[in-house]
Amino acid sequence: MPAVPSDISANISWPVEATDRMNRMYRRQRHIYDGTRRYYLLGRDQMIAGLQPSPGANILEIGCGTGRNLVLAAGLYRNARFFGVDVSTEMLTSAITAISRRGLAPQILVAHGDATAFDPQLLFGVPCFDHIMISYSLSMIPNWSKVLEAAIGHLKPGGRLHIVDFGKQERLPGMARALLLRWLALFDVTPRDDLERVLSRAGGACGADLKFERPFRGYAQYAVLTLPLTPSGPK
Repeated sequence: MPAVPSDISANISWPVEATDRMNRMYRRQRHIYDGTRRYYLLGRDQMIAGLQPSPGANILEIGCGTGRNLVLAAGLYRNARFFGVDVSTEMLTSAITAISRRGLAPQILVAHGDATAFDPQLLFGVPCFDHIMISYSLSMIPNWSKVLEAAIGHLKPGGRLHIVDFGKQERLPGMARALLLRWLALFDVTPRDDLERVLSRAGGACGADLKFERPFRGYAQYAVLTLPLTPSGPK
């Protein structure tokens, strides 16, 4: 497999306002992010285990953060190539360090970009992907439905979009749910209660198959949207 350098891409249009906001949030948090988030970002390992990519597959993570998911997935699937995009240069600095430390630079490339409007050909030299992961990012992106549109548009025929994020917590005790939602709001996190509906509508427009779960008593939402092998028009 040819070497793929891990670096923050240059000569691209960066979303300055979003980058500044996320950098302020994560400038210090990035150093403890993985150690603290492991206890409540549930379902990420399930998402990675569900990839099961074919040899040579190209896999993108939107909102790759510290690179935790990319590093874990690359260790499991040595015959696949991995890519990550994130709006925070602070988080990407941690990702590049983690990738290099584990000797995975030949397998993983990360770049700085806006999840709603990035060009994978420009960033990575790859026009589309076999799999795209989005893990606990949609709940932090205001225009999250546009992220879904972009992700689906960057999948190959037969490609799969894998999503895990906060859910409605509808089966949690009322007090626990209220405290959790209040705590998430401190970090500008808003669970996307209509994620299933938006995915169903987007999938229906292109003939995709959608599998949707609400594990951990509704704490999380887990979705896999699979495009048809042959592109189809709107239904």
